[in-house]
Amino acid sequence: MAAPRTAIIDIGSNSIRLVVYQGPARLPAILFNEKVLAGLGRSLAQTGAIDAEAMAAAATALTRFAALAREMRCDTVRTVATAAARDAANGTELLAVAEAAGLTVELLSGTAEARGAGYGVLSAIPQADGIVGDLGGRIAALREKGGLDRRVGRLLREAGWGGAGKGLPLYLVGGSWRALARLDMDRTHYPLPIIHQYAMTAETVARLGRTISHVAKGRLKAVPGLSSGRIPTLGDAAAVLASLLKHLKSKGTIVSAYGLREGLLYDALDERTRAQDPLVVATRDEGRRAGRFPEHGDLLHDWIAPLFAGEGPADARLRHAACQLADVGWRANPEFRAERGLEIALHGNWVGVDARGRAMMAQALWTGLGGTTASPPPLPALASDADLRRAIGWGLAMRLGQRLSGGLAGPLQRSRLTVDARALTLGLDAGDHGLYGEAVEKRHNALAAALGRAPILTA
Repeated sequence: MAAPRTAIIDIGSNSIRLVVYQGPARLPAILFNEKVLAGLGRSLAQTGAIDAEAMAAAATALTRFAALAREMRCDTVRTVATAAARDAANGTELLAVAEAAGLTVELLSGTAEARGAGYGVLSAIPQADGIVGDLGGRIAALREKGGLDRRVGRLLREAGWGGAGKGLPLYLVGGSWRALARLDMDRTHYPLPIIHQYAMTAETVARLGRTISHVAKGRLKAVPGLSSGRIPTLGDAAAVLASLLKHLKSKGTIVSAYGLREGLLYDALDERTRAQDPLVVATRDEGRRAGRFPEHGDLLHDWIAPLFAGEGPADARLRHAACQLADVGWRANPEFRAERGLEIALHGNWVGVDARGRAMMAQALWTGLGGTTASPPPLPALASDADLRRAIGWGLAMRLGQRLSGGLAGPLQRSRLTVDARALTLGLDAGDHGLYGEAVEKRHNALAAALGRAPILTA
C-alpha cells in the first residue's frame, strides 16, 4: 500500500508555493515543488493592502495548485496563509480567491507561523540550538524610510530579544536569505552545491551587504540556483540580517532548507516519530527503494559496528546512514558504481547532516562500492584527512560484509566481526566456511590492513 500524499499550499508574503510530500512520516520525500513569486507583501507598507497585480498572480497560482493537488490525488491538502493575508486590509479578498479555487485556508497567527518555522528547523536539524529567523516581504519599503537598524534594535529590545542570541547561531528560513547564501557560495567557490546547513559568519554577511550593489545584474543571474525573482531582495535581506546579528549578538548563521511547511508536518507527529533520526530515516527509505534487499542496511550496520565501538554518536549515525545506502549502486554499470554512491551520498536530499558528514558518507560509499582508498574531489575540501580515513574503514568493512553475504540477511546474522590489538577476526559458523572464497578473503585482508591488524578466520 502506497504511503499517503500530503500537499501544503503556503501563501506567503513573497511567494505562494505548493509542495507535495510522500514517504516516511518523519521525513517524507518531496514529490513536487513549485512556487510563484506573487509579491503579496510588497505594497503593504505603503498602502496597507495587497495590490491588484499581486492579487491576480495569487488567483492564477492558487487555481493551478488546487488543480494539481486534485490530479495528484493527495490524501490531505492543507492551505495556510501568513503575514500578508493576516495584515492586509483586503486580506479577506485573498482568502476568498483561495476558496473560489476550492481551497480551505488556515490563517496562521504570528505565533503559529513562528512555531511552524521553528519546528521546521528542528525537523531538519534536530540538534539545533539558537534563534530562528524567517524574513518576510516588506523590508524594501521600511528600508526606504531609513533607520532600519535602529528600528530592528528597538523592536528586539521591546520584545525582550536584545542580545538573546549571544554565542548562538541564527537559523535562516526563507527564500531571500537562502538566495543570499547562494551568492556567498558562488563568491567563495564553495565545492558543495547544497544550501542546507550552509554557515555564514556575521563578517561574511556584512561584506555581502557592502558588495551586492556593486555586482552587475547579469552576474547575479549567472549564480547557480539563484532565482531571478530573488535578486531585487538581496540588498534588503543582507541589511536586515546584518542588523539582526548585531542586536541579537549571534555568532553567525546557519541556513535551513526546511521551514514553515515542514514544521507543520513535524508538529503533527507523535513524540516517538519526532525522535527518529531524519538522516537515518531518509537513507533507509532510499536504500530500500534502490537496493536489492530491504533489511540489508540495518543488518550491515550492526555487523560492522563492533569494529568502531570507540566512535562517538555523531559519527556512528553517519556510519549507519552510509550502510543504509551501501547497495544503491548495484543497478549502475559496474565501472561507475562507486561514482553513483559518491553522488548519492554527497548530493542527496538529506537533512540532519552537514558538509563534513556528507563527505564522510560519500567516502564510505566510494570505497565500499569499488572505488579506491584515495579521496576523490571535492571530499578533501569538506572533511579532514582523519575523518576520511575513518570513512575509508567504514567502506572497506561494508564491502567485506556485502561480498560475504551477497547482500542477504542470513550470512550476516550467522557471522561476526571482532577486533583486538592484534587481529581482525571473522567468525563463521561451521556450515558457512564455504562462503569464504577468494573475493571474501581479499576484502578481509584489505580491511585488516587498513586497521593495522592481522586477518584471522575462525569457526
